Amino acid sequence: MDQFKQISTFVDVAARGSLSASARAEGVAPAVIGRRLDALEARLGVKLLQRTTRKIALTNEGLAFLENCQRILHDLENAEAQASERSARPSGHLSVSAPAGFGRQIVAPLIPAFIAEHREVNVTLDLNDRVVDLIGEGIDVAIRIADLSDSSLVGVKLASNRRVVVGAPDYFRRHGKPATPDELLRHNCLAISGAGSQRGWTFRQAGKTVTMKVGGNMACNDGAVLHDWALDGKGLSWRSIWEVGAEIEQGLLETVLDDFAAPGNDIYAVFAQRQHRPLRIRVFVDFLRKAFAEPDYWRRH
Repeated sequence: MDQFKQISTFVDVAARGSLSASARAEGVAPAVIGRRLDALEARLGVKLLQRTTRKIALTNEGLAFLENCQRILHDLENAEAQASERSARPSGHLSVSAPAGFGRQIVAPLIPAFIAEHREVNVTLDLNDRVVDLIGEGIDVAIRIADLSDSSLVGVKLASNRRVVVGAPDYFRRHGKPATPDELLRHNCLAISGAGSQRGWTFRQAGKTVTMKVGGNMACNDGAVLHDWALDGKGLSWRSIWEVGAEIEQGLLETVLDDFAAPGNDIYAVFAQRQHRPLRIRVFVDFLRKAFAEPDYWRRH
């Protein structure tokens, strides 16, 4: 019981962003929360948090442990729900937000199958590329592709994802393949225009994450257009594997610089709070996780 309390306290502190906020929610002194975290770190033999009473920052070990703890607590909630709601069926309205491209290509095709399985649920799918206000906009669950850095939200990892540099075989026949990120400076790189263009393309070199400011003769604020240009052999594009997995499988696109791929950009379902989520939300998240876990899913989309 003490171990479980330590873990649930750790997850709550990470979600709320401070010891004080967690203590207020539970109605105890911040020192009580601190002692639980101290005991957890001592038991594990690793530092999970850099903390004060007002602010916390997760260590790398803490980030990895948090993801595992969230998954365990999510599975426990599901187990309890299944035990107490065996005769219940999900029902009501479900509001889902997703990035436009990912939602159109990956999430939307799954909605009819979900509705067929859970006929008393109706779904509104909102597709846009801005970060929505879950509480203010009444969103039940948002799909996000990123490092989950907003500690006020709770996330469940749906699938791993990575970004790859791709080009058409014809482009590589004409221009060769870059062997290192630095060689991208000699290639025509199809970049996102607008605010996103300032971020560059991110890679891992010599144990460090580096950002390359690439350039080329065409840019667009729509990733689907960059995708099409890459297929046409106009240049290289930096895309998520879910966007180009099918074309890579078919030989229409080839990847380069795979050894330099940076971590992050995994696919998450995020919520405003961890506890007391309706059954319709839980079954929807489980439905997505099951679909995404199919070995050939990403090669078919």
